[in-house]
Amino acid sequence: MIDFARDSVYHDAEWRSITVLESEGFGVVGKVKIGGIIQGKDLAQVKVMSMPDQPGATGKIFSALGKEGINIQFIVQTLDGCGRGNTIFCIDRQDLEETVNVLTRIQPFVGLEKVMHHSPVGIISIFGPHFREKPSLAGMMFSALGDAGINILAVSTSISTLSCVIEEGLLPQAVQAISEAFELP
Repeated sequence: MIDFARDSVYHDAEWRSITVLESEGFGVVGKVKIGGIIQGKDLAQVKVMSMPDQPGATGKIFSALGKEGINIQFIVQTLDGCGRGNTIFCIDRQDLEETVNVLTRIQPFVGLEKVMHHSPVGIISIFGPHFREKPSLAGMMFSALGDAGINILAVSTSISTLSCVIEEGLLPQAVQAISEAFELP
C-alpha cells in the first residue's frame, strides 16, 4: 500500500518523469514514449443528469442529436449510487443552443431530470501506440495537468487514447505540461 503522506516523491516536481514508485520496489523508469498530443477547441460540455438506467436511453439521446447533424466528440457515462445514469459529452460550441433544444424536446421520452452545460472547453488527448501495455499513463497525465494547476472536467479512454476535458483557455499550458511529462516523437 502506498502512503501518500509518507512518500515524498508525490510532492516533488520530478513526479512528472516517474512511471512507478521507487519506494515500492519497482524502480524509476523515466519518461514514457507516446505517439503524440491532440487538442480540440471551440467545444461545449453537456451533462445529461439523472436519467433512468434502462436499455436504449442513451441511444435515444444520441440518435436525436445525430438526426439534427450534431456531432459528438467525447462521451462518458456513469451510474450514480441511486442507479440513475449521468452522461457527459462534448459538441461544437456553435451547436450548444440546438443541443439544449433537442434534449428539452426528448426529456419526457428519456426521463432525464436535468441538463447542464459549460463552455468554452477543450479536449487534450495523448495517443499510443500500445497504451494497454503502459499502466502508468493515466497517473502521469493527470499528475502533469494537476501540477500545472489544470482541473480535469471529464476523462475518457480507449485502447490507444487518453482524453481529458479542460477549460479551453488552459490548452496551451496543458500541451506544455504533457510535453514535459512524456517523451514525444
